[in-house]
Amino acid sequence: MKKEKVISAGVGIAALAVLGAYFLGGRRGAKNRELIKGWTLKMKGEVLEKIEKVKKLDKKDYEKIVDGVSARYAKLEKVGGEELKRLTAEMKKAWGHISKELN
Repeated sequence: MKKEKVISAGVGIAALAVLGAYFLGGRRGAKNRELIKGWTLKMKGEVLEKIEKVKKLDKKDYEKIVDGVSARYAKLEKVGGEELKRLTAEMKKAWGHISKELN
């Protein structure tokens, strides 16, 4: 049981590092940093928290988590629909980077 928790925490930490590097680093990073608003960071943080709770993360689970968090943010007044769609799509595209790092 303890070993599973350590593995689960490791998966969450790895996913966090990959997402952070993907969204804020590299050639896309400068553009992404300009677009960041408080709610986008909170949304990404919520996705990461949920990822940490998953023992074995696959694409289907990851996209389900992103969709669930995105649906909640769609109900907030300060969140623009187009901006939310863009962020949701971008987070889903990040799966390729996450899966490479996890494997």
